[in-house]
Amino acid sequence: MASHYVVRHVDRAAPDTVAVLRDAGVATVHEAAGRTGLLGPAIQARQSGTVIAGSAITVSCPPGDNLMIHAAVEVCRAGDVLVVTTTSPSTDGMFGDLLATSLRARGVLGLVIDAGVRDIATLRKMGFPVWSRAVHAQGTVKASPGSVNVPVVADGQIIRPGDIVVADDDGVLAVPATSGAEVAAAAATRLAAETGKRAKLAAGTLGVDLYQLRPLLAALGVQYVDRLPS
Repeated sequence: MASHYVVRHVDRAAPDTVAVLRDAGVATVHEAAGRTGLLGPAIQARQSGTVIAGSAITVSCPPGDNLMIHAAVEVCRAGDVLVVTTTSPSTDGMFGDLLATSLRARGVLGLVIDAGVRDIATLRKMGFPVWSRAVHAQGTVKASPGSVNVPVVADGQIIRPGDIVVADDDGVLAVPATSGAEVAAAAATRLAAETGKRAKLAAGTLGVDLYQLRPLLAALGVQYVDRLPS
């Protein structure tokens, strides 16, 4: 039996759910999801001010080999986010502007890769967003098998095909498609509450009063004094 697969079918989340999560952003969605799903900080945005959300197309590659990224392009659809991992740590530049051009033709929104990218200036000029572990000119080969649309681990977080990936300047988050609607509703509630809090803070209300933190400070033994005791 084969041990490497290209899985063609992915169950994708509803577009309106994805849109709510995109508009909420990584930090709010992380809180709404019970502080779950966040990738580690090693995978960073390589551009500024961009937020995307879409269904994950996952790729597992041997390090230094981008053959399976090319194989994955065929199964991508408009609105997807490509998520690439390697079977052992790698910072090689496995992705550049040519692959980005191919993905853009399929309507892919961006790339999350637990390895390196290169041609970063061109990628920025193209407006193709990437989140990566490294930027490194080291090239790769196309020689070894891997898999497309299998569960992968990116910087400590399991990502399954079809998971909703949200990525912005704060990092990258994965939400299971099956809980996407629930998390989106919780995120919308948080956003509404934050709007009210923001207005009160802008009007001069202190956080210790808005969040009723004075009793907690007192219970923890924090004392207010005009000067430290001599």
